[in-house]
Amino acid sequence: MSPIFKKLTDVRHELLRLHKALLDDQRIAYERAHGVVTPAEFLQVIINDPSFDWVHRLSELVVQIDEQMEDTENILTAESAKVLLDQVKTLLTPAETGEGFARAYFDAIQRNPEIAMMQGQIRKLIAAPLVAT
Repeated sequence: MSPIFKKLTDVRHELLRLHKALLDDQRIAYERAHGVVTPAEFLQVIINDPSFDWVHRLSELVVQIDEQMEDTENILTAESAKVLLDQVKTLLTPAETGEGFARAYFDAIQRNPEIAMMQGQIRKLIAAPLVAT
């Protein structure tokens, strides 16, 4: 496995962990306000409730990474990987003000130390130089 592919695979894995943690965090808040829901009901909430729209941005980025890694016609280059990693870095930049992903992500980091630690791990992984394996 090339160093580029490995790095993107590692980042993708960490993004999926972060995605799950964000959904778990949001589920707690949702159930406090609306009562306990089954996993099937919660899936419908994730899909249909506008208060979860911000999390979809992370899902979309993971899909974009998957598509680039699986594209057999266009070989993954260091440049295309850098573009994806820059998108991850930009998306995972929390903002105390404003709205959308950056604000909701900031709030999640403030509420949940596990999410804050994941944020640091992903940033560190992105900043690490590519190492030949």
